[in-house]
Amino acid sequence: MNNENKETSRPSPRPGFVLDVDRNTPPIVFHHGENFRLEKLPVGRSRVVYPSEPLEGLSDPEGAIKDALLNPLGDSEPLPSLLKPGMKLTIAFDDISLPLPPMRKPDIRQRIIEAVLDMAAEAGVDDVHLIAALALHRRMTEDELRHAVGDRVYDSFAPKGLLYNLDAEDPEGMIVLGETPHGEDVHFCRRAAESDLLIYVNINLVSMDGGHKSTATGLAGYTGLRHHHNVHTLRNSKSIMDKDNSALHASNWRMGDVIKDAGVKIFQIETTVNNNTFGREGPLALLQKREWEWTARDRGQFIAMQRGLDLLPVKTKRRIFGGWQSPYEMTSVQAGEVEAVHKRTIENVYAQQLVTVEGQTDILTMGLPYICPYNVNSIMNPILVMCLGLGYFFNLYKGKPLVREGGVLIMSHPTPWEFHPVHHPSYIDFFEQVLIETTDPIEIEKKYEKQFAEDEWYIHLYRNSYAYHGVHPFYMWYWGSHAMQHLGRIIIVGGDQKAVRRLGFQSASTLQDALEIATDVVGPQPTITHLKNPPIVMADVI
Repeated sequence: MNNENKETSRPSPRPGFVLDVDRNTPPIVFHHGENFRLEKLPVGRSRVVYPSEPLEGLSDPEGAIKDALLNPLGDSEPLPSLLKPGMKLTIAFDDISLPLPPMRKPDIRQRIIEAVLDMAAEAGVDDVHLIAALALHRRMTEDELRHAVGDRVYDSFAPKGLLYNLDAEDPEGMIVLGETPHGEDVHFCRRAAESDLLIYVNINLVSMDGGHKSTATGLAGYTGLRHHHNVHTLRNSKSIMDKDNSALHASNWRMGDVIKDAGVKIFQIETTVNNNTFGREGPLALLQKREWEWTARDRGQFIAMQRGLDLLPVKTKRRIFGGWQSPYEMTSVQAGEVEAVHKRTIENVYAQQLVTVEGQTDILTMGLPYICPYNVNSIMNPILVMCLGLGYFFNLYKGKPLVREGGVLIMSHPTPWEFHPVHHPSYIDFFEQVLIETTDPIEIEKKYEKQFAEDEWYIHLYRNSYAYHGVHPFYMWYWGSHAMQHLGRIIIVGGDQKAVRRLGFQSASTLQDALEIATDVVGPQPTITHLKNPPIVMADVI
């Protein structure tokens, strides 16, 4: 497989590292929704975990894709050998939740799907469906689908009804393939199950993605997802970014065995990207620089940007950041048998993201950006703020959490009491009706989940509008349940005070106030670790 990097005069990318804060350390940039804050961390007891610089992308992405399809990993024949005239072929692909932010054109999915379709055409395959693997996410719009698969693919398939979003509530379109030894129903897309070959096209932005989770989750509905998207499973996933210690992945792998035993033949295609989130050049490039390396021009640019954002209405800032597309570059592509492919993929993800960190901390700080998997072209409501911080950023570890048990998590985000009425209708009711009664995940799951999951109006909106499924806010709450159980206190800096209280967290106006509040839990002179993310960094805590 062609994994040679682009020829460039740029120096080799530097690995991530841990900076011990001293008197010479400048203020650190904290993401704060659609804005930023400069924060001074206490000297002598603070450290900052910095991400690695972006790895170089593949010099010939199309050539690497073709090579991967012709030289698969594991027990798999080359793709052309699997394609026959008269066969039924289904291509499923990751939805809008990946990558984050959306990448500049051409999207990786477009590159791969075009290569696969070219091979299918050469083999005389004409029964082809393309499915966005939504699970219970909202449907993608035409513009979003065009961005993912390209205009040529969209115009060739969508008008004929051959490119579409998964409808996991379609009783005729979904089937149960069987049951795992643990009693888990394996709910699956009928078209995919009845195809002679299912090709899955994946973007592994983080190590949680890919493997059997692509199909066992992406092509499933509530009947299947309830077995691993629950409090017990997610509290025993330590972490969701570390497959070998994740109950979530163990369940998906069991389901993968059932899918295979049911005769579903899968050709898995997984890719990785570098963490070139904000670009090596351009208006946001300084966000990928280490603060002490800023030039006078960088400092002036940041101050001007911050002041300008302070003056803009929220909707305008949201539109500006929502229009940002990252110049990600593909760093690897591998294809073939699911588990062999995923093993290689994870190695490539870790090569970009993993940073060794010695020991845990009393207080973990993080600045939350404007985007998460579930508010693309939308609004980051308070439940999604919780999920991004406690469900995703907290879980960006191997070994053990960055913060000790009983420690404090401090998140910086405006946390507006605001919801997208089309995308998140059940979130509004969850926030207004459920959290006002209790924030305990177990009680919420037991008392309210079934009602929201089976609500006919929510199901109608999921199927016919652009709404996340009625049960989705519950899954977001469960996603943070491991962190909530682990931590002694959760503080949000700069958030809407009423919204923060509704979440069950404590509010602070400034980072210094939050650190003072935290001493009530962890004692005086606590150790502090700041996770400098994004660009994405994952801690290997030893």
